[in-house]
Amino acid sequence: MKYRLRLLKMGQCEVPGPEVYWMSGWQTWEMLHFWMVVIQGGGKTVVINTGPPADLAPLNEAWKKAIDPRAQMIRKEDERPEKALATIGVLPSGVGHVLITPLQAYATGNIPLFRNATICISRRGWIEDFHAPKYEMHIPRKLRIPDDVLTYLEIQAPEKIRLLDDEDEILPGIRAFWTGVHHRSSMAYLIETEAGTIAVSDCFFKYRNLDEMIPLGIMESMEECIKAYTRIKRESHLWLPLYDPLVPDRLGKHLKSS
Repeated sequence: MKYRLRLLKMGQCEVPGPEVYWMSGWQTWEMLHFWMVVIQGGGKTVVINTGPPADLAPLNEAWKKAIDPRAQMIRKEDERPEKALATIGVLPSGVGHVLITPLQAYATGNIPLFRNATICISRRGWIEDFHAPKYEMHIPRKLRIPDDVLTYLEIQAPEKIRLLDDEDEILPGIRAFWTGVHHRSSMAYLIETEAGTIAVSDCFFKYRNLDEMIPLGIMESMEECIKAYTRIKRESHLWLPLYDPLVPDRLGKHLKSS
């Protein structure tokens, strides 16, 4: 099965350079764009990440205290998921699978919108980022899985959760493997397209991370980082970082040249 990918921007934020590039960029700031990836083919619609919660205040307050007042999520009204999806003719009710990476509010914040979707989450991440962390988490649970999302997943529709193994196939032509690096729930999704295999992940924030093998600044394991980057470059024709503003341009050029 070959799929088509489209991108929808869910918001943006600036972060200090060392969050993106390990031990470098101390005096710089990096702009991040938070992408929802819409995958379509064979009558199926799949979404990677759902965008931040409707109320950005708790998230921004936490980032203000932990990072800097400059580090704030900004979202235009037309970047809310329902409105953004409508621009490409997609209704949340028509999405069959939602793929999450990682378990953070900017990715999980709108899961309940997708009432007909199977919600795919790393099994390892579901345990270690939520149910049984191995160490005290520096991000409060409500900023990983907001209350309304947790209620939906655990009480209203637990049958909708599909916990992914470290190596898994979601649909023919869409497979996943656990990366770690950024969070215990971080995954790479490999999608087959007419232009080749495209890898989507949060284990690298920008193209430079993989292009120049610069480890992610805000990571949990250097070993996981090198292994993940090496594998992604080996098994895909194009990689898609979930936060790089350059993604639409680079993806477009790749599709045109293929």
